[in-house]
Amino acid sequence: MNIGIVLAPYYKHIIDGLYEGATRYLSGKNIDFQYFEVAGALEIPLACQMLAETEQFDGLIALGAVIRGETAHFDYVCQESARGLMDVSLRHNIPIGNGILTVENENQALARSSADESMGKHNKGNEAAHAVVSLLELKKTIQR
Repeated sequence: MNIGIVLAPYYKHIIDGLYEGATRYLSGKNIDFQYFEVAGALEIPLACQMLAETEQFDGLIALGAVIRGETAHFDYVCQESARGLMDVSLRHNIPIGNGILTVENENQALARSSADESMGKHNKGNEAAHAVVSLLELKKTIQR
């Protein structure tokens, strides 16, 4: 398997934990991966589409964080990034683990991105990697 990871390091201290969680999971399964950076959560779906079109990746992982601010911008970014990922996944028949946090505050983001081994099961990067791998395993089972 070869997995592409698209990350938006706008909140670097949060994304680092998500990335560590995802890569720890993939490394534990001996799965190859490459990562690519984009500016923000809204750019992640297009980057995923570009990677899907190369047909070099079996699955993709999207990592980012959107923290609620004072305007409706939060709602649009959350909705459109999730919709964009789903559109790419269905259009290209490629699993995408959505590890874009959509939270009310930084404390919630930190709780969901902790790279602490004891918190690994709550790390959303880890969970996004697990989601992609489980879908790829299902695909393998179906294609037999």
